[in-house]
Amino acid sequence: MVAVAVIAGVVALVWPRAAERTAQASLHVPASTSAETPHPAAPRAAEAPAPDLSAAVARAVEAAGGIDLGLAIVDLRTGAAAGHDADVPFRSASLSKLLVAVDMLTSGEVPVADLERLRRALGLSDDDAMNALWTLHDGMGAIDRVAAQAGLTATHAPADASQWGDVEMSADDVASLYRYILTDLPDADRDFVVTALSSASPTAADGFDQAYGLLAPGTDAYAKQGWMWYLPADFHLHTAGVVADRYAVAVLSVQTGVAEQAAKDRLTAVTGALTTALIIAG
Repeated sequence: MVAVAVIAGVVALVWPRAAERTAQASLHVPASTSAETPHPAAPRAAEAPAPDLSAAVARAVEAAGGIDLGLAIVDLRTGAAAGHDADVPFRSASLSKLLVAVDMLTSGEVPVADLERLRRALGLSDDDAMNALWTLHDGMGAIDRVAAQAGLTATHAPADASQWGDVEMSADDVASLYRYILTDLPDADRDFVVTALSSASPTAADGFDQAYGLLAPGTDAYAKQGWMWYLPADFHLHTAGVVADRYAVAVLSVQTGVAEQAAKDRLTAVTGALTTALIIAG
């Protein structure tokens, strides 16, 4: 059967996909954080003993119910890390927008119109904005540049230059990219990314409901969401961000033969178990 890739319901990138499948644009966007009360751009000083990250990961994996899952946590205060299949590469869907953001912000002066596109790509998961930025700012080249810059070892550009949703990243690399954004970028660039993610609405530009995972109601986090269908059965669903201004968390999944809401509920169960363990212990 011919596989068909669908990303977040919009046309994925600027050119049509290869003949063996059809792609559409992808992903993302945070949901529950208010623009009026953005999260701090940098982690605060440590005040309590570090929690057992491995125990938190074990609880999250148990809640996953056997789905194809990559999970990584980095404690931004202590540098401690833990994960589950954290080095396995996944198609990143809209998480690739973070790579383009870092490349644009660190490459020199960016036109105001493109900064507005970047805000929309991060905050509204606007795929039209990402399509334009991918073309205007050498998105294919950005992947390798940022991977080298941030020390990402399992991040690779897509085989098809038109398909930014097919950028590969591991959970380790996504969590490390957040750490790089928060600790290595100039203050203004860091604040741009954090503010865009923190002020995102619960609904993406294409109407996709993003209130799952780290953006589920009541979760103290800002995050980037990612989603992409590879028809007939595979649903790539991701959530990655910063919890309680302390933990960089990446949860990447491929769920097969499952309805959209069921997949979201399962990922929310994973992040709920994880964040509860982190916050109670920390």
